[in-house]
Parts: sequence; structure tokens; C-alpha cells
Amino acid sequence: MSTPAESKPAVAPVLKGIVNVRESQLRLVTSVRLRWMAVLGQLAAVALIKLYYGFPFNIGNCLILIAMSAWLNVFLSIRYPARYRLSTSLAFGLLVYDVLQLAGLLYFTGGIQNPFSVLLVAPVTVAAATQPMRYTFILGAIVIAVGGVLISFHDPLPWYEGLRFELPRDYKVGSLTALVASMIFMAFYTWRLNKEARQMSAALAATDLVLASEQRLHALDGLAAAAAHELGTPLSTITLVAKELEHELGPESRFREDLQLLHSQAKRCREILQKLTRKPGEQDPMHASITTVELLEEASAAHRASGKRIIISAHPLPGLEEAAREEPIGYRRPGVIYGLGNLIENAVSFAASEVHLSARWNATQVVVTIIDDGQGFKPEMMDTIGEPYVTSRRYEDKGDKGHSGLGLGLFIAKTLLERSGATVTFSNQPPPRTGAIIQIAWPRSAFELPQGTFDWPGARARKANTV
Repeated sequence: MSTPAESKPAVAPVLKGIVNVRESQLRLVTSVRLRWMAVLGQLAAVALIKLYYGFPFNIGNCLILIAMSAWLNVFLSIRYPARYRLSTSLAFGLLVYDVLQLAGLLYFTGGIQNPFSVLLVAPVTVAAATQPMRYTFILGAIVIAVGGVLISFHDPLPWYEGLRFELPRDYKVGSLTALVASMIFMAFYTWRLNKEARQMSAALAATDLVLASEQRLHALDGLAAAAAHELGTPLSTITLVAKELEHELGPESRFREDLQLLHSQAKRCREILQKLTRKPGEQDPMHASITTVELLEEASAAHRASGKRIIISAHPLPGLEEAAREEPIGYRRPGVIYGLGNLIENAVSFAASEVHLSARWNATQVVVTIIDDGQGFKPEMMDTIGEPYVTSRRYEDKGDKGHSGLGLGLFIAKTLLERSGATVTFSNQPPPRTGAIIQIAWPRSAFELPQGTFDWPGARARKANTV
């Protein structure tokens, strides 16, 4: 069985750059559909103003601009397949066109004082969700420039015949300011949500990568046990034949040293195979199960050489009935062992001298607590601990080169443990003591093996020894 330290995959090289470096995420079908919605909305607005209210305005130029958007959609639909993902430059060019087309419609219908001028925010919001940040800034600057022009240069707002509706210039400047503020808020909010979604997606991919690696290594233990079983008989035959030949040829034979070498190498192979069978993964129910003490021992084994004391304790909570006092025996789950090992590694890294690992249980819960005597979690991190890409500078302060710096360690550990049914909480020790506390709590029904699992002699004896 591999230890957590041995089985950690190289997650950082796979994920490095996923979060901050990206190309356009805008698909053609999305761009086309949004533009069709704009075309229909613009046609409805023009028809309402002309047919219902009868306001005079330059309807011919407006229809030309609307028709340009419709023909652009037709061209894009013919030129590219529906699932085509637009390049960054093409997507940005289309968004610039949308801004300029809407600005043209606003120019013929009252400029910035037109209530529909707020729609200038829409292309910038789309850019914030799908484009690199520099393109969003450029598009936002274009919107601000267009809005500034529309304050002074525009046709009259469509209004009742014989009346001219004209807002004061200061009001127009205020409208543009409100539009810019809305654009900045919407763009930042959309960008932040999209970034968090991408971070979570990348972090979950890393978790799946870790879990898949653990499962492969767990399966290799079973294969090793099978190989040892299958190879045992041929190696015994080789050893027997080598001994018989050595006896038949006598001590003076020139082949004696070769036969002795053959015998010694066969013996060495048997010893290696015996080592492989000492910790099989799925060899029998005994090795498929694990007590709470064994769980803590195995998860912490790789960190014993760190120079920090690791103290392990396990006992039931006081005042329990005899049946509830029995130590729970659960499945040997690689994800749980890896997750605990990651949390223990974190505690050992920041501890001043020792780490306490304790397991407590009652009739309904199994609780594992990890306590170190370091400085504890930073107060500003308490609300975000366990989220992806949240990391501490204490790794840098300690010169720890073994961490990727992506802030995925606690997230992966927390995710793997929660998949097993556990609840993970983070806190600090109350003053005057210092140090971090990590508590992992399972419902006993989720942690413990079913009752029928112990209906064999070895398991009954093992369970009896843990009480």
C-alpha cells in the first residue's frame, strides 16, 4: 500500500495556467443567438415607436443597421459550423461591431438620452464572461468613448410631432456616468463569477486526478498479490531443480557456481514477492478494512521523519453503552487516507514541535481531530479555507519547495473526505494556546463496515482486540 507522500501526482504542471491564461470561450451559436435576440428587440422597438406612437425619426437608417446585423448572422451561420468556438480576435471583433451597431441606432434615436442606451452594457458583460481581461478593458473604453460622442452628436429623440425633447447636458453626463458605473459593476461581477467557476472546475479536475491515481495504486497492490501467488509455484520448481542438479553434478562440477547463483536469485525473487504480499490492497477482508488507529497510523506514516512528534490517541467518548464503545472498523479507502495524509502534512509543516491526532466515537459519530502547535490559520483566511486556490504565505516563509503553490492541497483533501460522507471544519485553538484544529466527522453508519462483515473468525478476533 503506497503512502500519501509517495502517491501524490504532479497536479501543478497539469493545471498551471488554466486559471489565469485563457482564450475566447464564446461559441458561434451563442453569439448568433444573442444577436438574433437583439435584432428582434430592435425591430420591435422601431415598430412600436413608428406604428403605435407615430413618432417621426429616421426609420430607414435604423432598418439598414438592423438588416446588417441580420445578414451578419446569416453569413456566420453559413461560414462556420454551429458548434464552432470563435477565436479571440473574431469574438472581440463581433462584440465591437455590436457596440457600434447599437451606437448607430442610438445616434438616430436621441443619443445617450434614449432609454435603450443602457444596452451598451451588454457586449461588455459578454466580453467579461468569455474574453481575456485586456479585451474587456478595450471594449469598455470603446463604450465610454461612444457614450461621450452620443452626448453631443445625435438626432432628436423620437417624440410627439412639433415638440423637441432635449435633456440638459449635465443630465446626459450623469446618465453616461451611471451607464459606466453599471458597466463596471456588471463586468467585474460576471468576470469574478466566471473565474470562480473555472477555478472550481480546474480544482475538481485535480481532485479527480488525485483520486484516480490513488485508485490505480490501490489496484496495483492487488495485482502484486496476484503476481506473487502465480509466480510462487514456478520459482519453487526452479529452486528444486537447481538443488537436484547441484546434488547430481557434485561439488567438483564446473557448473556448481552457476547453479548456486541460480538458486540464490530464485530465493531472492521469492523474498521480493513475499514483501509484495505483506500489504495487499484487496487481498482479503482483513486488508480491505481499517480501524481508526490504523487509519491515523497509515495516513501519518510518511511524515514520521519530519522531526515533529506525531501523537496518536483513540478511545470512545465517556458514558457510552458497551456496544457503542467498540472501536469502529471502516473500509480502507484510498481517498480518505490521502485526504487525511494531506491534512496531516499541512499540520506537520506548520507545527512548532508536535501534532496530535485523535479519534473519538460514540453511537452515532466518528470524529478525527488534527491539532498542531503552530501559529494557526490566519484570521483573514478563516472564511475561505478549503476553497480552491486559497493558499498561505507560510509555505513561502518556510521555503517549502514541495508544494505547487496553487492552493489546492486543502481543497483536494476536503473534497476527498467529503466524498466519503465526512464533514470537515477548520478552527484555531483558543488563547493562550496557539495552533490549528481540523476536525473530520463521519456519521458512524457512513464510516463503519456493515455488521455482517465480521462474521468470520479473523475479523471477530481483530475487532475484539480493538475494544
